[in-house]
Amino acid sequence: MPPKRSITLTEAELRLMKILWERGESAVGDLVAAMPDGATLAYNSVLTTIRILEQKGYVRHRQAGRAFMYSPCVAEQEAERSEVRNMMRRFFGNSRERLLLSLLGDDEVTPEELKRLKDAIDRAADDRPEEV
Repeated sequence: MPPKRSITLTEAELRLMKILWERGESAVGDLVAAMPDGATLAYNSVLTTIRILEQKGYVRHRQAGRAFMYSPCVAEQEAERSEVRNMMRRFFGNSRERLLLSLLGDDEVTPEELKRLKDAIDRAADDRPEEV
């Protein structure tokens, strides 16, 4: 029995998705050319990775002449939320509170970041309907 396919993105998959989110529909050759310096992949590696992304449901293709044009079918924000939910489930027992407390306990959080987080929490609380 084959292993269950991961819905999370590997580093190589994420690099390709970032290019697709930025550029939109692209051929494999365009993706190879758009790879950032130091993170280049061979044509066949990009092709294999993009096919995996298609199997995972992140990408779709259409044929344009002899080439396949690939485009994202998952929005970047949706993928971010999915990854955070996965991490929250795996490491924090599905607890948003534990996740946030872990982030807040990080010595690298700046006062400006803390202020923005407080403001976001206040806005979220204001947007909630009052319980009767």
